[in-house]
Formats: sequence, structure tokens, C-alpha cells
Amino acid sequence: MADYILAIDQGTTSTRSIVFDKKGSIVSTGQLEHEQIFPKAGWVEHDPAEIWRNTREVIGQALGKANITRHDIAAVGITNQRETAVVWDKNTGEPVYNAIVWQDTRTQAIVDRLAADGGVERFKPIVGLPLATYFSGTKIVWILENVEGAREKAEAGDLLFGTTDTWVLWNLTGGVDGGVHATDVTNASRTLFMDLETLSWRDDILEAFDVPKSMLPEIRSSSEVYGTVGLSSLLREVPVAGILGDQQAATFGQAAFDAGESKNTYGTGNFLIFNTDTEIIHSKNGLLTTLGYKLGDEPAHYALEGSIAVTGSLIQWLRDNLGIISSAPEVEELAKTVEDNGGAYFVPAFSGLFAPYWRSDARGALVGLTRYVNKGHIARAALEATAFQTREVLDAVNADSGVDLTELKVDGGMIANNTLMQFQADILGVPVVRPVVAETTALGAAYAAGLAVGFWSDLDELRANWQEDSRWEPKMDDEERDRQIRNWKKAVTKTFDWVDDDVE
Repeated sequence: MADYILAIDQGTTSTRSIVFDKKGSIVSTGQLEHEQIFPKAGWVEHDPAEIWRNTREVIGQALGKANITRHDIAAVGITNQRETAVVWDKNTGEPVYNAIVWQDTRTQAIVDRLAADGGVERFKPIVGLPLATYFSGTKIVWILENVEGAREKAEAGDLLFGTTDTWVLWNLTGGVDGGVHATDVTNASRTLFMDLETLSWRDDILEAFDVPKSMLPEIRSSSEVYGTVGLSSLLREVPVAGILGDQQAATFGQAAFDAGESKNTYGTGNFLIFNTDTEIIHSKNGLLTTLGYKLGDEPAHYALEGSIAVTGSLIQWLRDNLGIISSAPEVEELAKTVEDNGGAYFVPAFSGLFAPYWRSDARGALVGLTRYVNKGHIARAALEATAFQTREVLDAVNADSGVDLTELKVDGGMIANNTLMQFQADILGVPVVRPVVAETTALGAAYAAGLAVGFWSDLDELRANWQEDSRWEPKMDDEERDRQIRNWKKAVTKTFDWVDDDVE
């Protein structure tokens, strides 16, 4: 009997491979960053070939560090940055263009064109999403309209589309030699093309977008055997048995399987997911309706999601663009040199504003500046921006669900920042709870794969694995909390209406 599950976490800034044991503990990790490509303002791309090369290498790293082979791995799970679009030639395996990343805003003109007939919520009752540059559907359209020869190849049935889970799965299971072209319901629900009720592609929406259906992967559940790893891999013949988009994977890894359970992931962006069980709830407060998970033939579970575009990437921006810190962890040390934000508020609308505003015309703003403000205050304002944005999303979740959240489970890279976690509890007014295993995204993908092959027996076994590591209780008084939130909301309004019609 194989003793481990291997998860591939294909994220926005890096690709990781993590080996987990039966208790859900990390045995070993391999990780490589990939290049962030910014051809123009608002454009964000990745090289899919680099991502696939890195995927193969990190698998080797993880196996080597654990001193194990493919015979010790029961199954492989995949989790991924969800809306990032890859289009490739099925005959050569070569991408026709770089992957267009979820943060990219170049498709606003396509969004406007589609919204001219019925507004941005034209398809929302069917797919749960507004028309926005965030989702992969408009990225496919851009490639078909702007890459020479792409439209003709697509019409001839020679091009395939996938989010990065599909790209990794296809290559992992053989590529041009019989690679499996599939995705799971959670990733399919981020395209703008999938009917939430039938879990199938909508022909009428594809027609409106003018995207050939032959490009799209088969939609499968989140936990089943999709195929086996190809013979050229270190994992050859191991079943690939789990796929979950990164935020749904993190929710699964937090064992938030039931209605009313939730988590918030602090990564490049922030993503709060609230489980609504088998019920589809259409948000009236700027949230997305999305798939939570689907285990084999069991009914699909749905969720409300609050997506925030820029949180961890704001700290990267302080490091890479401004140079006021040399590594991400330094932001906490710098923020602790001051007692508060000095009246400064930082709204990082670098890609417009996502939930709950959905304002593509917004751009970042640092407001409330006086001569008193120094780089410590700016560092603190950057951290606080993450907490304020989360508060606004949580308010929307409470309004849509009719149930006030009593505590917030958290995961992702930024939860190592104790100053941020305390301020998050303060500004929410509820406890914030960190689990022992913080790598819940990869863990969720491992869980989905392990369930499919019997490595874990059921959800109760997974619930028993979850353990609390740290808890932050709110300490801020109500009057101060209200003042801070009022100022934050005022700062947000200063970002609106920045992009004019003559700006790309």
C-alpha cells in the first residue's frame, strides 16, 4: 500500500509539489517561481512552457527530499490559479500565446462589447458570475481575435483551451500522446461558460462569445481518476485523481465541507469562500456564486465567494517596485515601527476593484497623506488594506447568507504575519483561527485525490485531521473599529472613475 499523496499546486507566482501522509502532514516540498510578464500596463502573462518545466522539476524535488519513488504515491492531486487561460495546439503541444493571467485587464473592451446587450450581469443567473476581465472566457476571445492564425486553427478543431490545471493534467498524462483534456467543476465555473445547474457548457453563451466548443475540456468531478501519469514522468502510471481550483482546494483543506463553513486565503489576492451546501445562492451584494466541490457521482456543493485582486501582491509591489523592503517578511518589522497607520489608507486597485464593488475603472490610491507619514505608516497601511478588504467581503457574505460568521479560518502565505492577523480580528470583531497545516490549498487537492482512490475513507476522517494552531481575539473597541471602517470606505471612493475611455 502506497503511504503518500502528492499534490501539485500550480499558483500565480510559483509551482509547488507537496507530499502528504495519511494525517495530512507535510512530508516534503519542491517549489519554483516562474516569471511574471508585464508587456503593458494592466497586462499580466506567464509562459506555459516554463510552468510545465517547473512542474516536472518540483515533482522530482519533492520525491527526492522524501527519499521516495512513484511506488510510494497512491495518487496525484492538482490545484491551480483558476482563471488564467492557456490555449495550445493539440498536435504540437505548443501554446499559441502566453498564458493570460487572472489579474490581466486587457479584455475590458470585450467585456464592454458583450455587456452592450444585457449589461454585465447578462449571464449571471446561469453562470453565477458578472462579465469581467477576471474570468477566462474573455481571455480566450482575446487570443482568438489577436493571435495570428488562432481563429482558423480553433475553427478547424486544432486548438485546446484550459486553465492551468488542464494544461498540467494534459501534459502529465501524455500530452500529444493521449493526454487527458479535462477540468473539474470548480475551474469550469470560472470561465463564464458553465451552467451552474447542469454543470455543462452552455452552447448559447459560447455562441455569444464566438468560442468553438471543441476547444473546451471535458467537465468532470473534483474527485475521480482522470487518467494515469505518462511514461516519461517520475510518477509514471500513478493515477491523477483530484482537481480543485486553488480557493476551493483551500476550503476543502480546511475541512469546511458543510453549509455555513468558510475560509479566507491570503495569497497574491484574497479569497473568502462560504459553503452553501447543495443550494445555489445568487448574491445581491457583489459576491460570486461558484462551485465548492463535487465528489464523484455525489451532488455538487456550491459556495459564495468574495474575490479580492490585490493583497499579497501589494507587499511584493512594496518590495519590487518601491524597494522599501527587501523581502516580504520585512513588511511586518517595518509596520511595527509605528503605532498606527498615521491617517494613511492604501487602496490597491491595481487591477480595478473586485468584490464587492466590481469597478474596472478603479485604480490604486494612497490617501490621507501628511508630512507625518513615513514608510512605516505606508507598510502598515498596506497590511491593513488586506484586512479592510476582507471585512467588506465578509459583510457581503453575512448579508447574502443571512448568517453572521462567528469566526474566520485563515490560510495562505500572509497568515504568518501576526500583526496582520491581529488587525484582521480587530477589524472583523470576530476571532481569526490559523490551522497547524497552513498549506491548505495543496492539502485540499491531496484530499480530493486520496478520497477517489480510497487512501482516505470519508470526510469525517479528513475533519479529524484538522487542528488549530493559533487564534487571535479582537481587541479593538467598537467606536475605533467604526471610525477606521468609515475612513477606509471613504478612501475606496477615491479610486473610482479613474480609467477614461481613451485609456487602454
